[in-house]
Amino acid sequence: MSAQPPFTDPAGTWNQRFSAAGYLFGTEPNAWLHEHADLWHAGQRVLSVADGEGRNSVWLAQRGLTVDAFDISEVGVRKARNFARITGVKVNFAVADVATLQWPVSIYDGVAAIFFQFADPELRAKIFSGIVHCLKPGGTLVLQGYAPKQLEYRTGGPPIASHMYTPELLRESFHDMEILELLEYEAELAEGTGHKGHSALVGMVARKRA
Repeated sequence: MSAQPPFTDPAGTWNQRFSAAGYLFGTEPNAWLHEHADLWHAGQRVLSVADGEGRNSVWLAQRGLTVDAFDISEVGVRKARNFARITGVKVNFAVADVATLQWPVSIYDGVAAIFFQFADPELRAKIFSGIVHCLKPGGTLVLQGYAPKQLEYRTGGPPIASHMYTPELLRESFHDMEILELLEYEAELAEGTGHKGHSALVGMVARKRA
């Protein structure tokens, strides 16, 4: 399948997608994140990357974590702030473009990096580097994305082969980290209307070396 050009207006694209009623990816946390969030303990500081409408960040805050979250979409962040308010938790939300983000140095105990496959290989490499940069030594990354077979299922994510994840790609990208778990698998997703149906997935948990 030939690659499609990246979004020419990513903020506008996501603002439009998040403007619909309800929550595009639902209000429940991602299942891979839910399964592995016990790695972090109440009071620790966690970053949720490209957080959208807040389903993951709000859930993490409900677990007693100090949560920072950002997204490029003003509409998405506004909905996320409202979701946090009605849920009764505090999340430090920001509108930010991951392509130009100035990543902080070694301040997070954890990073949740769930489905940001809008990123082409060049941007993806910058994001992966930033994630490592912002984790404290011993901090953990929980990451999930789509595998190449997702191009057949078309139940979520962009239909662009170069944006998919493989275990080999993640091992190479995070070679300086300790890989605790790396799994390519298939599962039924029910994350709003955005991720719905049988899906080809890759999940990883990795720890930044001391």
